[in-house]
Amino acid sequence: KTGRWRPTTSSGIFFPCFSFSKKGFNVDSYGTNSVIKMPGPTADRPNSYPFGTTYEAIYQDLLKKDANLYAQNGMLMILERNRKIKAAPQRFQETQEMYNVIVTCEQRCFDIVCEDLMERGCRFNRPVHVINFDIRDTPDDATVGARSILQLLQQIQECDDIDGKIEGIIGEYREKAGHQLCYAVHFY
Repeated sequence: KTGRWRPTTSSGIFFPCFSFSKKGFNVDSYGTNSVIKMPGPTADRPNSYPFGTTYEAIYQDLLKKDANLYAQNGMLMILERNRKIKAAPQRFQETQEMYNVIVTCEQRCFDIVCEDLMERGCRFNRPVHVINFDIRDTPDDATVGARSILQLLQQIQECDDIDGKIEGIIGEYREKAGHQLCYAVHFY
C-alpha cells in the first residue's frame, strides 16, 4: 500500500519469490547461513557455495556434477528461475535494507533473523514484523508454502494499521489455516 511496504523472505531454501512480485509485492530474498547450501546427492552431502557465487555458476556446477539428479530433484529448475530474478543469492546479515515484514521459512532462520535484528539495535525506532512459516526444503513444499505466505501477506497489506493490527491478523490466520506461525516484532 505504501512505499514502506516491503516484505522480504529469508530462508535456507530457494524461495519462489517471483510469484509475490507478480501479485504486486516488492520482495527481496535472502539466505541466513554462512554459505549457500543446496541438496546434494545425499542428505549428509549438500552442495555448498560462498555467498557471491552466481546462480549461473551454481547451475553449471550442478550440471557437471549430475545433470539427471539435479533435474529430477528440481534444483536446476529453481536455479533457472532464480537466475532470471537476480544474479546471486544474498545474505540477510549483510543487507542494510529496512523492511516492514520479514518472512522466514524455517525456525532456525527465524532465530537468526531475530538475533541479527537485536544485534543491530534500535537506532530508528522503526518496527519490523518477523513471521516464520516452517516449510520443508523441497520445490513442492516451497510452492505450497508460497501460497500460504501470499494469503497472509495479502491480509496484512489490506490492513490500514499494520503495526496495530498485525497480531490479530496473524492470530486469525493461525486459526483459519491451521499453520503454526512464530511471530516477533523488532525495531530498526
